[in-house]
Amino acid sequence: MEEPVRVALAEAVAVLPVGEGWWYEPKFDGHRAVLIRDAAGARLQSRSGRIVTSWWMDIALPAMALLPGTVLDGELVIWRGGALDFGAVQSRAASSPARARTLAEGLPAAYAVWDCLSHPLHGDVRGRPYLERRAFLLDVLADIQPPIQAVPASDDVGTARDWYDSLRPLGIEGVVCKRASSPYRPGRVWVKVRHSEPVDAVVVGFTGPRPRALVVRLPDGRRALSHRLTAPLAARAAELLPESGTSRFASTRDGERYAESGPGLVAEVLAGSTRHRSVTVTRLLPAEKDLESNK
Repeated sequence: MEEPVRVALAEAVAVLPVGEGWWYEPKFDGHRAVLIRDAAGARLQSRSGRIVTSWWMDIALPAMALLPGTVLDGELVIWRGGALDFGAVQSRAASSPARARTLAEGLPAAYAVWDCLSHPLHGDVRGRPYLERRAFLLDVLADIQPPIQAVPASDDVGTARDWYDSLRPLGIEGVVCKRASSPYRPGRVWVKVRHSEPVDAVVVGFTGPRPRALVVRLPDGRRALSHRLTAPLAARAAELLPESGTSRFASTRDGERYAESGPGLVAEVLAGSTRHRSVTVTRLLPAEKDLESNK
């Protein structure tokens, strides 16, 4: 299988699709990752293609129990107090590998798996229908214990609605919907219904010598300054922001001076905050032509 593995995505819709052939899965809030188990060992690849194994050794080590030839797609999550803690995931991802190992001692990760891309006996199965891949997934995980587990799946829309309504306090973002006959391929092949769908905004600059706040271009063309970034988001921004090249500066409408940055970073912004002078950034994603939206 060619690496980096290009992942399937989900397009946001307002309501759950209903009808024969639809399957539903709870949408976990964490960091997307492909788990590759081959003869050399186990490694984790981020959605953007970066190898992040060193940050998630508490998943990579138990993944050695998988048979070589297994490739899985899922979400790296952290449970805290009985609910998913996305901030803890961000902190882990923004830390050094050594610090990540320390964080893992107190808040170990889990890997919520929803797809099998390669099976030890059947090879690359991305062209197979979802239901076949689901069977392959359950097969490869049959003897695997937590922290690696398959996400629940159902073809009953009533169950999906119950997940959507009842699991929100646990940090479940919504529901992902997949056609039983659909293959796995890069791009938006699934749909998702989320409790609060964020807005994707292009990062065009930042304030401070290190990113303290971001300046983003909203879908309607407006430029807005974000609230002060949390420490994990600031560290993530410093890691992902491309070099600005020359020291070019500009100012917002309110006169806030900022350093311009080149293209390459997308910020998820809370939809409700776009009506205000400052917006709230919830996460940062590399901007890639084929990876416009996270699952």
